[in-house]
Amino acid sequence: MMKGMNLPNRLTLLRICLVPVYLCLLWFSGAHPMLRIPAFVVFLVACLTDLIDGKIARKYNLVTNFGKFMDPIADKLLTHTAFIMFVGLGELNVFYGIIFIAREFVVSGLRLVAVEQGKVIAAGLSGKVKTVLQMILAMLLTLQLPGTVFFVLKEVVGVAAVIMTLISMIEYVMKNRGVLAETE
Repeated sequence: MMKGMNLPNRLTLLRICLVPVYLCLLWFSGAHPMLRIPAFVVFLVACLTDLIDGKIARKYNLVTNFGKFMDPIADKLLTHTAFIMFVGLGELNVFYGIIFIAREFVVSGLRLVAVEQGKVIAAGLSGKVKTVLQMILAMLLTLQLPGTVFFVLKEVVGVAAVIMTLISMIEYVMKNRGVLAETE
């Protein structure tokens, strides 16, 4: 499967493969706090693959159906694995985690209904900003640096990520509510 794959798709698969590495490092960081540093590096590398694969795909016209399908899944696997872990570790407000995951169910459900009608719902700017804020939040949570400034930064980014997640969900529903209209 890898032989015929283009570079952006390989980067997407790399991001997916980094998720269990990140998960293990984060899991074992309870007994070995220094593992938070390599966990952060793995998460950062995974985030960079998201940035790079999209730029390469668009610049060199390497956009594929596989990439359109797998890239958002890779993003969700990365961020939501982190959020579930942080909720479990007591380091992320459970309501934040619920909001982050609920938004994905709503948007994914809306996209499925749209596909049945032959329509495609493209990612909007608010969804991209939401993803960046969520990735930054996960990196801050991974680092767990001491100090008031870091704590405040983490809280501000967390609230911003929740707000953008809600705005993005509302925007997707409002812009695409027509796909939910009953038709005969």
